[in-house]
Amino acid sequence: MLSMDTTRTLIGIIGNVTALVLYLSPFPTIVKIWKKKSVQQYSAATYLATFLNCGIWVLYGLPTVHPNSFLVMTTSAAGIAIEIVFLFVFLFCSDKKKRFRVGLIVLAEVAFMAALSICVITLAHTWKLRSAIVGSIAVVSSVLMYGSPLAIMKLVITTKSVEYMPLSVSLCSFANSLCWIGYAFIQFDPYILAPNGMGALSGLVQLVLYIKYYKSNKIVEEKQVDMEVGMTKNELSTNTKKPSSEG
Repeated sequence: MLSMDTTRTLIGIIGNVTALVLYLSPFPTIVKIWKKKSVQQYSAATYLATFLNCGIWVLYGLPTVHPNSFLVMTTSAAGIAIEIVFLFVFLFCSDKKKRFRVGLIVLAEVAFMAALSICVITLAHTWKLRSAIVGSIAVVSSVLMYGSPLAIMKLVITTKSVEYMPLSVSLCSFANSLCWIGYAFIQFDPYILAPNGMGALSGLVQLVLYIKYYKSNKIVEEKQVDMEVGMTKNELSTNTKKPSSEG
């Protein structure tokens, strides 16, 4: 029989794996943006919220802030590295107005994380107080991260299309939240439990929307293909019927 500590560590490792998959799940979208050199209707909200969230959880996982949270710190550090790459691509492929707005938000997030780190480490003199302060802020940032797909969910409902809500992201978000819920229950940690409970709910709603509108999306894609094929046939027919200009 595994001890509670061993079980928690194993769940934490699984949580690390699912978190990495979650952070990497927008990769096909980023590749699409890079190839088209345009962000189209994709939103930077998820990347910005995840970047801030990971930064705060790295601070939470430091031994001086919350001991025995190494797995929380490592997965969040990996998340920061991944989000930096994604945000760079998003900024590069955005128009000037959007680039300025997103860049400004990134700078504000970095300044906030730096100020929070300095204040907590210098002014809070016990790890319990530091955990309470950073943990409370981490809950808020996690709520923002898991709430960031709301704009995309609204777009899905409005357009009845799941084109801009990749299934991989929704699925990984749901699975990752479930892992960290289990991790938080073994040695009760409300700061990890609360946001991941919301994350699981958000992921579930996205999956329900995907199931509901996937068929509609498929019909639209089939119509577009039929139209393209029809246009190609008409062009070929027109070119065939053109009279020869040779005299």
